[in-house]
Parts: sequence; C-alpha cells; structure tokens
Amino acid sequence: MLLKTPFATLTSNMETAYLVLLSFFFILATHRLLRHHRHGKRSTQKLPPGPLAVPVLGHLHLLKKPLHHKLARLAARYGPVFSLRLGSRHAVVVSSADLARECFTEHDVTFASCPRFPTLSLVTYGGTTIGNCVYGPYWRHLRRVATVHLLSARRVSSMLPAIGTELRAMVRRMHRAAADATGAGARVDLRRRLFELILSALMETIAQSKTSRGVNDADTDMSPEAQEFKESLDALVPLVGVGAANAMDFLPVLQRFDVFGVKNRIAAAVSTRDALFQRLIDTERRRLLQIKDGDESEHDERAAVFAESTFTGGAETTSGTTEWAMSLLLNHPEVIKKAQSEIDTIVGNSRLLDADDLPRLGYLQGILNETLRLYPSFPLLVPHESTADCTVGGHHIPSGTMLLVNAYAIHRDPTVWEDPTAFRPERFVDGSAEGRLLIPFGMGRRRCPGETLALRTLGLVLGTLIQCFDAFDWDTVGDAAGVDMTEGSGLTLPRVVPLEAMCKPRQVMLDVIRKL
Repeated sequence: MLLKTPFATLTSNMETAYLVLLSFFFILATHRLLRHHRHGKRSTQKLPPGPLAVPVLGHLHLLKKPLHHKLARLAARYGPVFSLRLGSRHAVVVSSADLARECFTEHDVTFASCPRFPTLSLVTYGGTTIGNCVYGPYWRHLRRVATVHLLSARRVSSMLPAIGTELRAMVRRMHRAAADATGAGARVDLRRRLFELILSALMETIAQSKTSRGVNDADTDMSPEAQEFKESLDALVPLVGVGAANAMDFLPVLQRFDVFGVKNRIAAAVSTRDALFQRLIDTERRRLLQIKDGDESEHDERAAVFAESTFTGGAETTSGTTEWAMSLLLNHPEVIKKAQSEIDTIVGNSRLLDADDLPRLGYLQGILNETLRLYPSFPLLVPHESTADCTVGGHHIPSGTMLLVNAYAIHRDPTVWEDPTAFRPERFVDGSAEGRLLIPFGMGRRRCPGETLALRTLGLVLGTLIQCFDAFDWDTVGDAAGVDMTEGSGLTLPRVVPLEAMCKPRQVMLDVIRKL
C-alpha cells in the first residue's frame, strides 16, 4: 500500500480547489456581467490604471511575497495609484506621500472603515477589535476607551515604571548569562527575549498580571505564557490578511469548503491564544479595563477584544521593531558608538537611562525614526475601505474599494528621500527629513492609538541595550559578513532569520548592572 506523501496531499488539495473554481466559473462570470450592466455609468469614469486581470482570480496571481515589494514594482509600472481586482474584491494601491495625504485628510472619513476578511474575522472576534471593526458608533466607543482609559498620556506615564522593571530584569538575566559564558560572551536570541519583555510589560500594565516566571528567576528565553502566545501568533500571521497563503478572503465560493484547512488551523491557534486571555481575565476580572457593572460575559468579551488589540498589536510590533533596530545597529557599529557617546554625555554611567531622558537623546530618536522608516511594522498599513465614491489623484474610486497604502514604498521613495535605502539616523537629527511623510503608525482617524506607548517603550528598550552592552561585543553569530536583513511576509514585517548575537556588558556599566 502506497503512503500518501505531503506533496501528494497538497497536490490533491490544489486540484480540488481548482475544480471548485472551475465549477463556479460560469456563476461568477454571470455575476460580473450583471454587475457591469448595473454599474455601466460608473465604468465610464476614469478609474486608476492596472495590469490585465484574468477571469475569476483577477490579480491574485500577482500577489507574490513579500507583497509590499511586488506592489512597489507594480507602482513603478502603473503609477503611484493603480487598481487591482483580487477575486471578488476591488482594490486600489497608493504608493506616494502626496496621495496618502489626500486619502487620509481630504477623504479621511470616506476611508475610515476597514474591509471584512473572513479569516481575520475568525481571529478578531468577528471583526470587533479596534483595528478591524467598521467605522461607526462601536468603533468610536472602542477608540474612546482606548485613548481615555488604556493609552492616555497619563496612563502611559504610569506604565513606564513597570516597563522599566521588566527591562532591568532582562538586562540582569543577560548579564547573568554573559557571566556564566566563556570567551566572547553569551549567545542571545533577541527575538524571544524582546517579545518576552514587551509582553510581560503589557501584562503588568494593562492586565495587572505577571508571567509565571518572576523577575528574579533563572535565565530562560521566554516564560510559559509568552511562549504560548508567541506560538499562537506565529501560526496566525501567515494565514490572515492581504497576500496570505489562502484565497478564502477573496473568493467567497471557497469559504464553504476550507480546502486547505485554513479555518481549522486558525481555530486551533485562536483557541490557544484565547485560553491565555481568559486566564488573565479570570485573575483580574474587575481591574481589567476598570469595568464595574453590567453582564459578566459581556465584560469578558469586551476585555478579550482589548486584550487581542493590545497584546497582539503591541507585543509583536514593538518587539519586531526593536529587533530590526538592533539588526541595523549590528551592521553599523559606528552608529552604536555615537549613540553610546550621547547617552554617556547626557545620562552618565552611574544609572540606567529612564523615560525622562528620552526627549534629550536626539540621536537615539533618530535611530528609532530611521528604523521605522526602513522597516515599518505594517508595510501596507492596515487595509481601509471606501464607504462612498471619491476621487484620488484624479482617478475615480468607487464605494467598497479596498485601499492599500504602501508605507514601505513611500518611506523609500528616491524622489523624496536622499539615498533612501541607507541607514542614516542623522537625517532625523540635522533637519533634512523635516516635512517628509513618515507613517509607520498610519494616518488619519484610524491612526494607531498605541503610538505614544510604542515610542516610549522602543526608546527605553533600545536605549538601555545600547547603554549597557558594548558595541564591539555585539558580534553577530555565525555570519562574518553581517546580519542577514531578509524580510519575511504577512500583515507585519518580520525578519526571516531571528536575530541572535553575542553580548557582553560594557565595563563602564558593570557596577550599575550588578546592582539591578
């Protein structure tokens, strides 16, 4: 009896999917003809240009990974605004700063809503999280709770001591690992340590809870909670969003069949994630979100919505940005030396830097801005959707069109940025970047409400790592040519290869670190 290999199974699944597509081709073609007839007047208006579409699939075959690179190449051919048809969805891609400003200022309300993706709805409680719900009274309520109760300037300031505590614990564990190592120092998996740090800080500040590993426990990369949450995210990210590994979001006919088992894989990962959220809610039921009255099940549901938005959006993106920043610094040791010199001059060597120091550390802020320019957490931002007809760049955009803004391409536009692919923090210090559009947190009324917390956390984490560990001892592991900067794909922008490095504490900071 022959065994069915994974390749054979995949081939069989693909054949089934194509048979399903062909079976419904006539229905879909008829639907398109009827829709074209109903909207005949609209078709005469000047739509954005775009590549030739194929029947049924439209331009889905063009969605190569990483998607932001492919869309940038299409923009070079068709212009800064062009059209795509992704299965049953119509989309427009914007790749210039001027058109992005037009979309999120003149047409901000029109593009204030978000498209509903079936796979993303499975992850976001039916599309009820703050980053994915439709624009309206419910979104305004979530936004008000987030900005007033969770992420206000006063609340962010109150979070910083807890973030500092977790950061000192990480430095202490890294020093302990370095002291136990021999030779060049301790081998550090920065991706795991940074994710653990950010998640622990968010749990402490948002959910009033801690991971099961105390800050003084033996050195490990991640706590059980962080490991559990990280594994669920790693499973979910490749399955959701534009350019994901499934066609369910763009071909409604496939939503009934789950040909590739996407729904089952999402359900398994969501179940693991939600079990962690429920434990947090059960532990601190009344303090989470400061909800005092009403139905308890409703409280749990609303708390889970905010937990998903905060933990998923905060932990993955903030730790990922720090990982990109350290990758850039390891490839540019002269930048580390300049940043250390600034910190030594302004903060000194008798204490760790704190949040009050950040506004005075201009070069450190330049490093953060340059990292966010080169590697924005959401290279295509969060997808938007028009709720009315409008005109962008002289082109007609029909209601119901998905808007993708290629922030990655805008940040690297050679007509705007001098030497756009180079890592030059100085451009944000000498004023040469002034007036240029930088939108790593989005733009307009759907701009990320966690921007202030993210920037303060990034400054503290990156500044402390630079202050405490020596530039020449942050040697990369197993790659004399430098750190591999290959980009991954998904809703966010991960590194393909997790960042690992050999670290040693700076001699001038040893006394401070030993007292932590």
